[in-house]
Amino acid sequence: MEKLLEQFSLGLFFWMLVIFVALIFLLKKFAWKPILDAVNEREEGIKNALLSAENAKKEMQNLKSDNEKLLAEARLERDTMMKEAREIKEKMINDAKTEAQTAGQKMIEQAKASIESEKNAALAELKAQVSTLSLDIAEKLLKDELSNKEAQTKLVEKMLGDVKLN
Repeated sequence: MEKLLEQFSLGLFFWMLVIFVALIFLLKKFAWKPILDAVNEREEGIKNALLSAENAKKEMQNLKSDNEKLLAEARLERDTMMKEAREIKEKMINDAKTEAQTAGQKMIEQAKASIESEKNAALAELKAQVSTLSLDIAEKLLKDELSNKEAQTKLVEKMLGDVKLN
């Protein structure tokens, strides 16, 4: 250490100090500002990148929640559509059953009406045949009874007697 103190020179120290101050001044004037600007720009770039990343993260969370909402709405809409489809199916089945029952009832009523009309027609025809047969029988009886003159006179007198009594 003594050697260092022995070699110390005030002139050398002065010139070193002047050169050091000049170097600092030159660095401050020409290099320090661009270096600080570059460092500040780098810092701003990093801040912007972090903000962008944070915004992107928030945006992704929003999109995820929106997607979940849309998915839930789609499921709800699907369930509603399925319920409506089931209700429409059941209504169509019930309508078809009702329509089939109505058609069956109409067919039964038409069959009954047809049977009734055929029955009436058969009865009318039977009455007509019975009346024709009755007239034929009466005609034959009358021919037999009225074949001689004496029987005719007795029949006419009998009928006149019946008429007088009524």
